[in-house]
Amino acid sequence: MQKHLLTTTMLAAASLLFVAGCSSNQTLKTTDGKTIVTDGKPRLDDDTGLVSYENAETGRTEQINRDQVKSMNELDN
Repeated sequence: MQKHLLTTTMLAAASLLFVAGCSSNQTLKTTDGKTIVTDGKPRLDDDTGLVSYENAETGRTEQINRDQVKSMNELDN
């Protein structure tokens, strides 16, 4: 029984590390010269034209108009 529990726990921990390793920080460069570092990949809403992202500095979810984004680049973590 303990061996089964240990195996299950180790598989769950490995899965969490794998998923956490997949999300990488990105930078959004705006048309007015600002650089925003995001936690994970920003999401584009085609209906509204807004880009949603989690701000890496504050941890808050924020939005910006797609027209104000000059470029999006992945950071090397």
